[in-house]
Amino acid sequence: MLKREGTRRGKKRHSRLPLLAQAGPVSLWMILFVTIPMLFIIYISFMTRGTFGGVEYVFSTDSYQTLLDVVYFKVIAKSFQVAVVTTVLCLLVGYPFAYYIARKPPEVASRLIMLIMIPFWTNSLMRLNAWMLLFQANGPVNHALMALGLTAEPIKFIYTDWLVMLGLITNMLPFAVLPMYSSIEKLQKSMLEASADLGAKPSVTFLRVTLPLTFPGIFSAIILTFIPALGIYTVTDMLGGGKVLYIGNIIKNQFGAIRNWPLGAALSVLLLAITALLIFIYMRFAKLEDMEVV
Repeated sequence: MLKREGTRRGKKRHSRLPLLAQAGPVSLWMILFVTIPMLFIIYISFMTRGTFGGVEYVFSTDSYQTLLDVVYFKVIAKSFQVAVVTTVLCLLVGYPFAYYIARKPPEVASRLIMLIMIPFWTNSLMRLNAWMLLFQANGPVNHALMALGLTAEPIKFIYTDWLVMLGLITNMLPFAVLPMYSSIEKLQKSMLEASADLGAKPSVTFLRVTLPLTFPGIFSAIILTFIPALGIYTVTDMLGGGKVLYIGNIIKNQFGAIRNWPLGAALSVLLLAITALLIFIYMRFAKLEDMEVV
C-alpha cells in the first residue's frame, strides 16, 4: 500500500511539472513586468512631490485630493465623456460591420478582416499626420466644401475635439469589430431560424435572440475600446495640438515636464481602478452566462 501511495504521489508530481513549466515563465513575467510596476505606481501615488520634482518618500494623500480640484475634475469628466462617446460610436459602426463579415463565407470574411488590419501595419503617426493633411485649412476637405459652395471660407478642423474624436474612433474601431465578429460568428443559425418559424419579425429576432447571445462580444468590445480611449495621449497630442487635454495627456505631462510623479501616479491608479472594475463586471457577467447555459 505504501508503495502504491508513493507511486501515485510521484505520478501527480510528474503530471504537475508540465503545467509548472508552462505557467512558471508567464507568471514570472507577469510578476516582474506587470504586478511589481503596478504596486510601485500605487505606492508612489501616496508619496509627496519633491521641491524640484520627483518623489519624496513621505506619506501623503495630497495627490488624490488634487484630483477633486475643479480643473482636474473637469478634465477627468471630459475624458470620460469622450471615451463613452467613442465607445458608443465604435459599437454602432462596428456591430453592423462585424455582423456583415460574420455572415460571409470564411474566405471572404478573412479578406475583410485583413482589410480592417491593413491600416495598422503602418505607423500610427503616419495615420494621424494623414488626418492633419486632410483637414488642414488648405487641405482637400476644405477645398471640397468651398468648391461645393457649402462654406465661404476654410473651416477650422485641426486642434479641435471633433478631430480628436475622429482619430480615436478610427484607431479604436478594429478593437471593437474583432471581438464582436468572433461572438457573432459563433451564433447558431438554428436559433435565428427557430425564431423566424415562431413568427418573430427580424427586428424582434435581433433584439430578443441575436443581441443577447452576442452580448459577451459587445462587452469585450466595450472594454477594449473604452479603456484605451480613456488613457491614450498620442492622438490628442497630434490632432489636438496641445490644446485638447485628457487624462492621458495630464499623466504624460506629470511624469515628464512637470515632474509631479505622485499626481501622475494617482491618475494612473484611477485608470487602473476603472480597468479593474470593468474586468470584474465582465467576469461576473461571464459567470451568469455560464449559469444560464447550465
